[in-house]
Amino acid sequence: MIRLRQPADLERCVAVLRAVHKADGYPLNWPAEPIRWLAPETELCSWVATGADGEVLGHVAVHREAELSRLFVVPAARRRALAGRLVGAVREWAAANGRTLTLNVPEDERRTGAVAFYEATGWRHTHTTVADWTGPDGRPVRLRHYAIRPDR
Repeated sequence: MIRLRQPADLERCVAVLRAVHKADGYPLNWPAEPIRWLAPETELCSWVATGADGEVLGHVAVHREAELSRLFVVPAARRRALAGRLVGAVREWAAANGRTLTLNVPEDERRTGAVAFYEATGWRHTHTTVADWTGPDGRPVRLRHYAIRPDR
């Protein structure tokens, strides 16, 4: 089930995020304050994917000016179309609010699956920039930026 994230979900989301970070290196840098990273002041809306028993299996949020962010699914629940359904919730929200969605993905060998997922589901690469933060190795991070109209 996909539903709006509740404050009580945040601790469970952090546990899922920790499993994703261990498996995939996402986020690239582990946040000093994971709950604040998941629910920053710039957040407009967020959703979770839950299992039959209510456990949190995935998460997505919309930040700032309709930027899809913080999308992740616990490794044990992958290949169930949860990421696609979470992105679908964001696209429905954007359509209802007349927003064009954006997102960015670090450009490195560990993100090829994310890039393939977004490009296969209609996201258009618009440009690449260098982030104002560095990766765990201290080197600059290149970001691939994407956009999609919500009705696509």
